[in-house]
Amino acid sequence: MIFDINYKFINMKKILSFCLMIIISLVLINCKSSKKLSEVTKAEEITLPLSDAKFKTDKDFFRAVQTGISPDLSTSKKIALQNAKTELASGVQTTIKAVTDNYTNQRTVSDKQEFQNKFEELSRQVTNQQLSDVRIIGEKSFKESDGRYSYWVAIEMPKEILLQEVEKQITKDEKLKLDFDKYMYEKILDKEMEKFINK
Repeated sequence: MIFDINYKFINMKKILSFCLMIIISLVLINCKSSKKLSEVTKAEEITLPLSDAKFKTDKDFFRAVQTGISPDLSTSKKIALQNAKTELASGVQTTIKAVTDNYTNQRTVSDKQEFQNKFEELSRQVTNQQLSDVRIIGEKSFKESDGRYSYWVAIEMPKEILLQEVEKQITKDEKLKLDFDKYMYEKILDKEMEKFINK
């Protein structure tokens, strides 16, 4: 009987010790997780130039931010601008492809594949034309510790201008014109552009 009581007492002690260890572990984990990543890794957080929301693509504008580095300031500007235009064109093409796919799935188009291919080719041409007229909305220059220059640039292209130019080119192609509903296309494009706001 005494052995039985001692055995239960010892088991109870073990259970209480185990529960106490779990509680202490949870408290320690919570304390550690409240530390910032930079404190834990000893890494220094940096803020990139032109990283505010106003330099990101939204429902009305396609935007891109890029940098260029060179021993010559004007060369660093050219590199940054070229990089930004490449990024902008890529973003526009990805969006246009998604819109065209959605559009052809929601409409009865005589030859979907041909329409998509022609439309994407046309939008690529329009984008390339518009890239020469992109607007610079922000820029910053830095002299690096090694003497080179780094130049940051933010550019934008209005969605509306792109849409107008696409429509203008479509009217020149009889087959595309038959299958194109501007109102529906614009609605799908607006929906696709709104996704950028939540990114």
